[in-house]
Amino acid sequence: MFLPTTQGEIRKLGWDGLDVVLVTGDTYIDSPYIGVAVIGKVLSAAGYRVGVIAQPDTKTGEDITRLGEPRLFWGITAGSVDSMVANYTALKKRRKSDDFTPGGENTRRPDRATIAYANLIRRHFKNTRPLVLGGIEASLRRIAHYDYWDNAVRKSVLFDAKADVLVYGMGEKAIVEVAEGLARGKDIKDVRGICYIAKEPRDGRLLLPSYEEVKQDKTKFTGMFRLFYVNNDPLTARGLCQQQDARFLIQNPPAAHPSEKDLDAIHDMPFARDVHPHYKKQGAVRALDTIKFSLTTHRGCYGECNFCAIAVHQGRTICSRSAGSLLREAAVLAGLPGFKGNIADVGGPTANMYGIECDKKLGKGACSNKRCLYPAKCRQLKVDHTRQRELLRLLRNAPGIRKVFIASGIRYDMVLEDAVCGAAYLRDLVEHHVSGQLKIAPEHAEDAVLKRMGKPGRTYVQAFKQAFDGLNKKMGKKQFLTYYLIAAHPGCDEKAMRRLREFTSRELNIRPEQVQIFTPLPSTYSTLMYYTEKDPFTGERIFVEKDNGKKKRQKDLVVAGPPHRGRSVARVKS
Repeated sequence: MFLPTTQGEIRKLGWDGLDVVLVTGDTYIDSPYIGVAVIGKVLSAAGYRVGVIAQPDTKTGEDITRLGEPRLFWGITAGSVDSMVANYTALKKRRKSDDFTPGGENTRRPDRATIAYANLIRRHFKNTRPLVLGGIEASLRRIAHYDYWDNAVRKSVLFDAKADVLVYGMGEKAIVEVAEGLARGKDIKDVRGICYIAKEPRDGRLLLPSYEEVKQDKTKFTGMFRLFYVNNDPLTARGLCQQQDARFLIQNPPAAHPSEKDLDAIHDMPFARDVHPHYKKQGAVRALDTIKFSLTTHRGCYGECNFCAIAVHQGRTICSRSAGSLLREAAVLAGLPGFKGNIADVGGPTANMYGIECDKKLGKGACSNKRCLYPAKCRQLKVDHTRQRELLRLLRNAPGIRKVFIASGIRYDMVLEDAVCGAAYLRDLVEHHVSGQLKIAPEHAEDAVLKRMGKPGRTYVQAFKQAFDGLNKKMGKKQFLTYYLIAAHPGCDEKAMRRLREFTSRELNIRPEQVQIFTPLPSTYSTLMYYTEKDPFTGERIFVEKDNGKKKRQKDLVVAGPPHRGRSVARVKS
């Protein structure tokens, strides 16, 4: 079930070489949660011979040359996380650990891994096959973008890596079409979901302000980003074009969203759900502890939090799997060594968006002038947790399953807005699906800050906590809410953090242990605010904390709040 990683494995398969070599910044975990494994399996199912090189040493050619040169192309990804996010904290301190590296020590993933691997390949294979970039790092850096670590506007990573093609978003369809085109010697420039470099602008593409323009002018950068953001839906998006130096970045419209049948087929593929033996001997991989016994129910998120990149990478449309597919995967998990009857998570970017989508959006695409949940739930979106309730019931009654937990975060405002079965869904969660703590993400409590984040007001979290606590008391359970909070987001100052501390103590009855300091990720609205120091929706100038010492002080103001008055403790990712 593993893809080959050595010449010995290739020979055992009876192959004389590979069509595609995938290079990744993660170790090789063969799991539906890991992008390089999914892409490799999809290509294999299409008939191509695929191998994987994980975390190659960039100082020598020993790793990168191990599988030889592919017949069709090299596929390059930084891994499951942008390499700069993986390697540095929000305060730009080097991270010591990496959950996707054997042994957990952060020594194997280079900075700007996409570029580093492209350079490594070209250093050891002159005039080699095309280099195809993919994964979240490439996807979010596909146009001119503000880079927090350089504090500068950078070109598309396609230019910096001197690569040939960039597959953006969830790239299963695009990568197979790229492989088919290269195998047949055909032009691939009409494949949806890719970017490439051209000498001239392409007819029919929306011309963005050039790299030089947006580098010099923040107003033009804002205009460019808004055009980029609204052209991400497969049903409505136009292709884009941007001059970078003397050439042009061409972005084709996005690939079509996967159907339920498409997603089921991906998750039905024979994943080993383990670290490849070649890398497993190097040490334990912590990421496997989280994903091995978990189920992904859907892709996409219409929450559109301004600090989150999911809307740009996975899309604003929820693409859900069938209950039958999830039950088949649960049966696979139940048969794995070490399974103790507990499914650790049933979820996605937002767990309770499974099976809930706007009919208008499905037919005509995402709206360009409004959002599904902010500033309030759109009337077109009919929130009904019935399908998810039924899925959870089926899973918890499946053979070999003792407990089914939801570890992914949920949108508590959606639960409260569900007049059909929101109360019944919450009752199901409390009774069956909370493993001690349930994650929710209010992020802040000040209206001015929440506005910049694109998050609902504090009244939702207060009402949800009251309902959650009441059900736990009624059922005699000791379960708590975990609150995700953010410090130093654009628009947030020390006064706002002090008021957040008062709110968490008075209304939530907690003393947060950890608070996440805002990290400006590429291609998000919050990063646009951080860079321009303006609200892109109103043009209003806003306060942005850029001093790292003062960012940490914002965090400490909440973490070091008044004495803890309750039993619930917020454990928030940092």
